[in-house]
Amino acid sequence: MAKGKIRVLIGKPGLDGHDRGAKVVARALRDAGMEVIYTGLHRSPEEIVETAIQEDVDAIGLSVLSGAHMTVFPKVAKLLKEQGADDIVVFGGGIIPEEDRQELLKAGICEIFVPGGATQRTIKFLKERFEAKTGHVNAISPRPANIA
Repeated sequence: MAKGKIRVLIGKPGLDGHDRGAKVVARALRDAGMEVIYTGLHRSPEEIVETAIQEDVDAIGLSVLSGAHMTVFPKVAKLLKEQGADDIVVFGGGIIPEEDRQELLKAGICEIFVPGGATQRTIKFLKERFEAKTGHVNAISPRPANIA
């Protein structure tokens, strides 16, 4: 991983047409010094993975409010693995029931954020995960233990 800014792709997979939260997170990450690529609405998991690889991102943030998170989040993780790009950190956010969280973590999603202060937790997660891109990635744990 090159030193520099953390590069994050924010994706809105599926038919969900609500992107205000994704835009709020994208702006917060940018304001925190990260490079952010926003894919726009109605992207397929394949499009999101292709864009992430082309843009050489460090992380993908997926936003779903439609209830399709149990399908599209794992699909993105699976596609990254198939492409040999499973070093890209995948995190998700939206209206996600607590009972789905553990299954998503098992499926390769590194963290789940829900509304209510999620932007600051997301910033902290990424900065700790990449230690401001000093060249060290926390490869031992799929997610830092101190993220609430």
